[in-house]
Amino acid sequence: MDKKRQIAIFTTASLPWMTGTAVNPLFRAAYLAKDGERIVTLVIPWLSLEDQKLVYPNNITFSSPAEQETYVHHWVDERTGFKSDFSVLFYPGKFSLDKRSILAVGDISERIPDEKADIAILEEPEHLTWYHHGKRWKIKFQLVVGIVHTNYLEYVRREKNGRMKAFLLKYINNWVVSIYCHKVIRLSAATQEYPKSIICNVHGVNPKFLEIGKKKLEQQQNGIQAFTKGAYYIGKMVWSKGYKELLDLLRDHQKELTGLEVDLYGTGEDSDQVQETAKRLELAVRVHPGRDHADLLFHDYKVFLNPSTTDVVCTTTAEALAMGKIVVCANHPSNEFFKQFPNCRTYDNGDGFVKLTRHALAEEPAQLTDAQRHELSWEAATERFLRVTELDQEFTRKLSKSPTKNFMSASLGLSSSMEGASAYVHHVASGFEATRRIFGAIPKSLQPDEEQCKELGLPMPAGKRASGR
Repeated sequence: MDKKRQIAIFTTASLPWMTGTAVNPLFRAAYLAKDGERIVTLVIPWLSLEDQKLVYPNNITFSSPAEQETYVHHWVDERTGFKSDFSVLFYPGKFSLDKRSILAVGDISERIPDEKADIAILEEPEHLTWYHHGKRWKIKFQLVVGIVHTNYLEYVRREKNGRMKAFLLKYINNWVVSIYCHKVIRLSAATQEYPKSIICNVHGVNPKFLEIGKKKLEQQQNGIQAFTKGAYYIGKMVWSKGYKELLDLLRDHQKELTGLEVDLYGTGEDSDQVQETAKRLELAVRVHPGRDHADLLFHDYKVFLNPSTTDVVCTTTAEALAMGKIVVCANHPSNEFFKQFPNCRTYDNGDGFVKLTRHALAEEPAQLTDAQRHELSWEAATERFLRVTELDQEFTRKLSKSPTKNFMSASLGLSSSMEGASAYVHHVASGFEATRRIFGAIPKSLQPDEEQCKELGLPMPAGKRASGR
């Protein structure tokens, strides 16, 4: 008898942290579950109160996983306009200050019972499996799809000894992703290459940006001036997020851009330096704190300037296009998806940036068609995801009669294959605290601690039970 496919989406962050790996997997869960044809579970990290204070904005904290689950559902329902029909599970996580990211604690695949282990989507598969020690994902799940969000190599290259770090990281990423994923989707060619990977943008935009775009279209069609402000940029205020490139372009072409006014919106570690650099320019470049991109403040801007090349697919570019704005961005693999839209203008050099910026400010944005708006939506992104993973096709599920065997016995069964041997090496290496620390794992993250087990209702690890803790 055919049964609904069960999809578990594992990701590396959660609301209220407004980062791409918190927001996009949440929308994916809502839209995959929308038609009722699949059973969808979103698996997100649970942080201690101490870590929540470090990560979550505006002093938002949660005393229980149930409280955070309610927050997550309310947020996505408010933006999609429908009641979401997916469940939420939490895995123990810890925040890494040096990496500025959340890392999993223990074997997070165990959050899905063996009898429900059908399809796993690993959002940022390299991040989720660098320190994974437990069941092999490919053995536990019938299909494991990795979705590569982040251009880690580009970020690492900007660090001290970056070239060597990037060289090592490239091979580590290839290793863990090939061990643990059947299919790999790269959002754009701006990510690291992986064998047998597929390039496809399976992300959409928050529906509220499309609603803003519809209102602007109505104004244009009624002869009302829809865009009364000039150029702006919004993004986390760190140099690597495009601020260096933008301020360099403005500095080098001040004469050609005489009279240009630009507003920058963002908050981040480099805010003070960005403000100081902007003050030294002859152009009127104003620096403001970060705001929600859907804020009424942004509706009337006509031109979004985005020279960033560290993004894989820039969310704010998609949002600006959805709102009907003209986007001036670099001719870079991360922007390939956006080139199909008439309001996306890409430049190859500084002269091109000047020409496109001046033209954009002097003309009105093209009016998006229904088909173009659909292409930006989460409905279209979900259609693309189902197509490239072949989950839109008929299938006959083969149900296992016995639960998944533990990793060691599964590895022995695969010892004749190179991949099985490679997976076994990673399993052994990731089981030693010293090895984990060498490669950057958070100390004592091999198993959840007593507090995490209590908060999530997890059984205490065997060693801790034996010691009476």
